[in-house]
Amino acid sequence: MIVVTGATGQFGRLVVEALLQRGTPASEIVAAVRTPAKAADLAARGVEVREADYSRPETLVDAFAGADKLLFVSSSGPEADRLAQHRAVVAAAVEARVGQLLYTSLYNATASTLGLARVHRDTETKIAETGLPSVLLRNSWYTENHTGSLADAVERGTVAGSAGEGRIASAARADYAEAAAVVLLSDDQAGKVYELTGDTNWSLAELAAEAAKQSGKEVAFANLPADQYAGILTSVGLPPFLVELIVDSDLRVSEGALSGITSDLSTLLGRPTTPLADTVANTLKN
Repeated sequence: MIVVTGATGQFGRLVVEALLQRGTPASEIVAAVRTPAKAADLAARGVEVREADYSRPETLVDAFAGADKLLFVSSSGPEADRLAQHRAVVAAAVEARVGQLLYTSLYNATASTLGLARVHRDTETKIAETGLPSVLLRNSWYTENHTGSLADAVERGTVAGSAGEGRIASAARADYAEAAAVVLLSDDQAGKVYELTGDTNWSLAELAAEAAKQSGKEVAFANLPADQYAGILTSVGLPPFLVELIVDSDLRVSEGALSGITSDLSTLLGRPTTPLADTVANTLKN
């Protein structure tokens, strides 16, 4: 049995779909979710749905029971909350005696300068301490992290950020989800650490240029001081923890934190990763 946490989230749902598309019987998949009602469509297709709220540890052991493999999708939110949630998930995996624990970590987590890496490092350490057979899926950036608001950027004529000339070796969220499904369905994975990145890297100026090319409008990258960029993000209603995370990530990108390229992702996929241009096209089309 394969248990996927966060299965109604953007990433987890894609993993479940990838498992089904690869022929996994729905009866062998458990969607572990905070709000089971949101997984009604999965239940209708034969996927077992269980409640698993990271903030309510008492729900986790039963959710993970019987798991031959557990895909632990990392949470989002303030750092202190994420730290507590991740430790609760790892402890529950031990208590539930899962056969193998797969964790969606961060590219180069051990040495990464990204603030986001702190919780991932702690989680990787806690997983190692359990002695459970485990696999680390160290995902680099989702291209969608920067294309989610691209339509608005095109209308404004500006892609804003603080990443300077830094480059990002991203891939589409679906690429990472498909790779997770491949690993879940493969044998002899215990102990492996995958550094998953796109096949190429790009700068925010190149993102702006691609958006301009595809939209037929003038779009330029505005490299802003960190405090000014933070002010813009705050003005559109983002919570403080997310503003801090986004600005920190851009500053670390400017230093090269996400520029590294490996072949791990494309090797697992058996194909090239999704190009930036394709994700931009899908974003603007939708």
